[in-house]
Amino acid sequence: MASKVGTNDMKNDWMTDTITQVSILDALLASRFDGCLPCGELLKYGDHGIGTFDRMDGEMIVVDGCMYQVKADGKVYTPDPDNRTPFATICRFRPKQTWALSEPSDMDAMEKMVDEKASNRNVFCAIRAEGFFSYMKTHALPVQSKPYPPTAEVVRACPQFEMKDVSGTIVGFRCPPYVRGINDVGYHVHFLSDDKTRGGHIREFVMNRGSFAIAICSNHHVILPEDGAVLAGIDLSRDLVTEFHEALEARSE
Repeated sequence: MASKVGTNDMKNDWMTDTITQVSILDALLASRFDGCLPCGELLKYGDHGIGTFDRMDGEMIVVDGCMYQVKADGKVYTPDPDNRTPFATICRFRPKQTWALSEPSDMDAMEKMVDEKASNRNVFCAIRAEGFFSYMKTHALPVQSKPYPPTAEVVRACPQFEMKDVSGTIVGFRCPPYVRGINDVGYHVHFLSDDKTRGGHIREFVMNRGSFAIAICSNHHVILPEDGAVLAGIDLSRDLVTEFHEALEARSE
């Protein structure tokens, strides 16, 4: 059974409208892949989330308070609660708006719909979609060994998976521009099939029928375990996000 925490365990009302994240994106872009917070501890902060695991061992998906791990073999596993995450984003998902899909949707169409429903892009928006997908393409991070390589190399080496005619759930977030370097600006979404056997970080999809739900989160909580040790030695004056994307583009030429 997947690791789970019930909403009764979350007694603080502030969590309902709060995005909580472990570490910051710039640390991950600086190849800080060692996990720094136990997954069991992370689940105390929400029931809806995404992230990765110690040494970049796959994609994290938290759905209805249960945590799943999609590894580089494309299979879904139940992570040990003592497994640690180097980077994750989670919230207590209480949707403010829901709607049924009226026509097939892809990534661009989903983003347009969410932007119309939640027009203030300067706040966090948690996203969930459930339905039938005629096509889904995902990837999963492969586990790394020290000395850790540049993050761009890790992402480029991700195995990719294609699924057809699959039912499942999209989980993710739209993050505002001002968190550049702290979290992924824009949309970051993961997928889990209904039978809990396939999933990963979404690259493309075609959703034929289903429903969407979004929650606006006005608070942002960043956890830096061990007095921020994960940030020690990183030159945060550098634009690590631009460096990452330039490295990806250079390798694709």
